[in-house]
Amino acid sequence: MNKWTIYVLALGVFLTATSELVVAGILRVLAKDLNISIAFAGQLITAYSLAFAIGTPILVSLTSRMGRRKVLLGALTAFIMGCLLSFWSSDISTLIVSRIILGVSSGVYIVAAFGAAAKIVPPERIGSAISTIVLGFSSAMILGVPIGIAITNWLNWQAIFLILGLISLLITFVIFRLLPEIDGDAPLSFRQQFKVLGSAVIVSGLFLTFFRESGNSVLFTYLTPFIQDILQLKASNISIAMLVFGIFGAVGTRFGGYGIDRWGAARIIAFSTIVLVVILALLPLFAGSTLIGLLLISLLMVSLFMAGPATQTYFIQQAPQSSSLVLSLNTSIIHLGLATGAGAGGAMISTTSTVLYNPWMASFIVVLALVSAFISFSMGKKRLSNLQKR
Repeated sequence: MNKWTIYVLALGVFLTATSELVVAGILRVLAKDLNISIAFAGQLITAYSLAFAIGTPILVSLTSRMGRRKVLLGALTAFIMGCLLSFWSSDISTLIVSRIILGVSSGVYIVAAFGAAAKIVPPERIGSAISTIVLGFSSAMILGVPIGIAITNWLNWQAIFLILGLISLLITFVIFRLLPEIDGDAPLSFRQQFKVLGSAVIVSGLFLTFFRESGNSVLFTYLTPFIQDILQLKASNISIAMLVFGIFGAVGTRFGGYGIDRWGAARIIAFSTIVLVVILALLPLFAGSTLIGLLLISLLMVSLFMAGPATQTYFIQQAPQSSSLVLSLNTSIIHLGLATGAGAGGAMISTTSTVLYNPWMASFIVVLALVSAFISFSMGKKRLSNLQKR
């Protein structure tokens, strides 16, 4: 039963992730349809990410004692409303409002899914359970984004959100009928929950997330223009490229889950972040080389999705009594980083009139993530040593 429960949760993540990721894949279409620049269209991702970052920890903390089933159902209901508003959007203002609703509802759902998965499996299987949830995200790249691009070409971009809303309604019904109730966190006050922010291990870990996701967003927000303009890939092949990237991301997710259970979350985080720095630094050197550039991005997807379940597992292990809050803060920091990276990437494009140099900016920022990771690991070892001495 636990296995199927986790798959149902992952399917919900697939839907919420598709609503987020598909915008990057249709950025040029949105810009043209709404009569705005690509840089301005990129701020739709910023709006989503800021809403996710600000709203998620507040709502998660306020609902931390509630059963996970109720929280999941409430989040999906709000998500459906956001999808319908996106479907009806005909101007940038309405679309931004819908992105805010989608950002907050997706954030609450994902955190509740992570928390539920961690509670229904034995401790030695947490890595695999979390990687299955993250697999819902990478599956959105494999299927959601390419299908979204195809739907845009066939019908229009609004149709994507109508379809997401209808499928989400079905998933909501399935969860309502079949998912067992899963307890929330232990009854701690709002103030007690936030005491976890006094931990240097957690704080430096959150900086790791912020810098890594900021760096990733500098490139990935404008990935479609990069592979078209710099790697010279034809627009008709974009959906195929996204499919390939998603497959590599799924491989990374699965390998990350296996690696966590075998070697530990910290080692997977360190390895994947180092690989990320190197690949980002190499990308501009192969401008115009379509095959090598696409291969590098595919390897980058492996390392990126390896880090996802590893980071989530790391925080669960470091703050088990406040896992929902820490996971919500981490996912909020992810989207704050994405928003920052989208803005920085847009500024870089406006300054240089090209997306060529975005990977170098991204590589520098991810170096800061690597430094934050080693600080967090060092602090964690010191804390463990002090506890053992007591």
